[in-house]
Amino acid sequence: MFLLIGLLFAALGVLLLKRPGILFEITEGWKYDGPAEPSDLFLYSARFGGVMLLIVGFVGIIVQFLS
Repeated sequence: MFLLIGLLFAALGVLLLKRPGILFEITEGWKYDGPAEPSDLFLYSARFGGVMLLIVGFVGIIVQFLS
C-alpha cells in the first residue's frame, strides 16, 4: 500500500518540479479569457510542493521495504 502511494506522490512531485505550469492551468488558468502566465511566487510554491511530495513519496517507498 505504501509503495503504491509513495510512487504516486513521487510521480506527482517530479511532475510539479519539471512542469509547474500544469498546476496553474488546472487550478487557475480557466479563470482567464486569454493566455495567462503564472507568477514567480506561484511557480516557486508549486516547485516547493513538488519537493515535499517527492520526499513523502520516497519515505513511503522506504517504509514499504522496511516493514
